[in-house]
Amino acid sequence: MNVITKTQDLAEACTALRQCEFVAIDTEFMRESTYWPILCLIQAAGGETEVLIDPMADGIDLEPFFELLRDDSVMKVFHAARQDLEIFYHKGKGLIPTPMFDSQVAAMALGLGDSVAYDNLVRMVLKRNVEKGARFTDWARRPLSDHQLGYALADVTHLRDMYPILRDRLASKDRLSWVAEEMNILSNPATYALDPDEQWKRLKLRKTTAKWLAALKAAAAWREHEAQTRDMPRQRVIKDEGLYEIAHAAPATPEQLSQLRSIPRGFERSKPAERLLEALKIALSDPKKHAPSVTPPEPPPAGAGPTTELLKVLLKLVADDIGVAPRLIATVPDLEAIAAKDDADVAAMQGWRRDVFGETALKLKRGRIALLLENGKVVARDV
Repeated sequence: MNVITKTQDLAEACTALRQCEFVAIDTEFMRESTYWPILCLIQAAGGETEVLIDPMADGIDLEPFFELLRDDSVMKVFHAARQDLEIFYHKGKGLIPTPMFDSQVAAMALGLGDSVAYDNLVRMVLKRNVEKGARFTDWARRPLSDHQLGYALADVTHLRDMYPILRDRLASKDRLSWVAEEMNILSNPATYALDPDEQWKRLKLRKTTAKWLAALKAAAAWREHEAQTRDMPRQRVIKDEGLYEIAHAAPATPEQLSQLRSIPRGFERSKPAERLLEALKIALSDPKKHAPSVTPPEPPPAGAGPTTELLKVLLKLVADDIGVAPRLIATVPDLEAIAAKDDADVAAMQGWRRDVFGETALKLKRGRIALLLENGKVVARDV
């Protein structure tokens, strides 16, 4: 099986792919021991053109492939695109493919499952079985076996064959715009931003005092910078629990740092420890200035808990009725927000989601409809 290892061959393949209406794309990568994913293989299929690209080949320039991703006359089709797009965003220096289509989102909009796995979707749509034996092999080792290459290519040939079917089903239900709305989120550069100063948002806030928040933000930014610079997973730099310990203790000296349970013996004498202590020193010199702005959540109004439970039932009822995965319409935090406030600023109260669910949710809150059990089935009835 031919694998592209030279820039000229890649350019010729991408020229052919750019003549297609759409191209199915997938990647194989590894990131178990690194911060930055190691891109090991790129697969693409459009029309009669099917290619495997080796991004690890000596001297290969991926720019012709990036030009394909930028070409807005070609639809780029992915399944569960988020990680693939993150790779392209960072390797392509801010590149986000346009336009694009995610078959997993399409499946949710068609009621085929909530975050449905690729092999299950292929089985449902194409009546084909996907061989999964090569999924967890070492994609960075060369040469790749014929078994690996066959598995990788099948991922995009199935995807190529599924796309027109999914697109036509969505069009028949007037739901193409629903998928396009989700693609707007995937097209937002903020989705892939890895700013160290924003990494505190990944963590649960156990306190909201200025000193604690300033120390947590500084420690989280330090960890992110270390992980990026040293190319290692965040949790290998220090676990989340260690960040909480640092925020609580606010160590100012190597000796104080060494007393924390999460700190390995001898770490306090290292260069990374020096950088951590310096970051904490700056943050704690003026906690109010360096602490992130956090608004403590308002306590839910009386009765919000049972209301949320009723909204969950309504969501399942609506989702089943229109054939959509419930999670595509609303999340539990959405429902909690709607239970607390009629004008909740959540996705479920905007656009098509408001039309199919949000307005009905408000009617339920206002007592204009009721949920009843009739012949063993839950139904909504006007009051």
